[in-house]
Amino acid sequence: MSTVAGEASAPPIASWPSLEYETAHWQVDEDSGLSRRQAALNRGDYQAAVVPHVSQLEVRLPADLAADLDEATGALVRLDAHADEQLRGEAEVAPLQSILLRTESASSSQIEGLTASARKLALAEIGEETGTNAMQVHGNVRAMDAALRLAERPGVASILEMHRALMRGQDRHTPGAFRAEQVWIGGGAGPRTASFVPPLHQRVAADMQDLAAFIERNDLPSLAHAALAHAQFETIHPFTDGNGRTGRALVHAMLRRAGTTRRVATPISAGLLTDPEGYFTALTAFREGDARPILETFARSARQAASFGTSLIDGLAEARASMRDRTTARSHSSAWPLIDLLIGQPVVNTKFVMQRLGVSAPTAGAALARLEEDGVLRQTTAGRRNRLWQSDDVLGVLDRLAERIRRASSGRA
Repeated sequence: MSTVAGEASAPPIASWPSLEYETAHWQVDEDSGLSRRQAALNRGDYQAAVVPHVSQLEVRLPADLAADLDEATGALVRLDAHADEQLRGEAEVAPLQSILLRTESASSSQIEGLTASARKLALAEIGEETGTNAMQVHGNVRAMDAALRLAERPGVASILEMHRALMRGQDRHTPGAFRAEQVWIGGGAGPRTASFVPPLHQRVAADMQDLAAFIERNDLPSLAHAALAHAQFETIHPFTDGNGRTGRALVHAMLRRAGTTRRVATPISAGLLTDPEGYFTALTAFREGDARPILETFARSARQAASFGTSLIDGLAEARASMRDRTTARSHSSAWPLIDLLIGQPVVNTKFVMQRLGVSAPTAGAALARLEEDGVLRQTTAGRRNRLWQSDDVLGVLDRLAERIRRASSGRA
């Protein structure tokens, strides 16, 4: 196995093997609720993908594409260093990691049509939000966290763990287990009318073992490696649900393992979200044997992610400085570490502050009261029971980033 950039005799990345197909039969369930016409349309033979195994495939990148990916990778490395420089100091990077994880998870979920505001996600983190979308996006945060924890060994077991974290509580989708049924993408009630039919479930385990071996390779540039593994994962589609979000979490595990990112989760999904149709079109091209579009898509998304991430980090650093300037607490007060905590968790209650800062209820209450009086926090509940406070400074930064991503997605940026 080897990777060579720019050799005149090297075949283009377009030589990536295309899918083959095999015939299978689909029987419509009598309890499906379909009309006779719909049942007849969906009953019968269909073509399921046969995914080529790629663990030993020689990958050669044309010079222009290799340079593009190298430039994009450099942007991610610089973002990682910028995060360390801007918010390390007295504030640990951990809160920043939390908010970047949540930002990336929200963008990844939005690609799948799941949306939740920054405030609702912060509420879900402390158990104060039970809305379906917020809880599902919060599941993606767990999957992302698992991906980074398992970055040193992103094989089959780790991928299953990511999926288990993502789909916790959704037993109908068997969290942490490969599918045991046919799935399809687009087209309605069955695989005969689908836009793409992934492999038969009997092939999934072997396909995933081959993908795990591909992931273990160390001869590929990190961003290209992650993009190709992601596209192969999405083509195998090993789960009944959560494939896209798990596959994008895998990208972060691979970038962390390669050392491209060391401190923070870069918002690559936010970059993908600026052109979701282009992303899906690139996946289709990959399945037809042309891997160049997915590599170009990831290069573009990485550069966009670095821009989004830098803006977010600078905004959070500015918000932190502003909150500290307004605080009149004594030097030993728990209000100071609470400000740093707000960077990663902009909505808090007394219990959360007690647990995270390791302080008593009176100490937590005094810190919250001090920051509320100084205008750093705003209480958003009435009365003295089940009280919640939020940082409008931090939520404002997150909302402005979400709006910037929306504008980029609509072509208005």
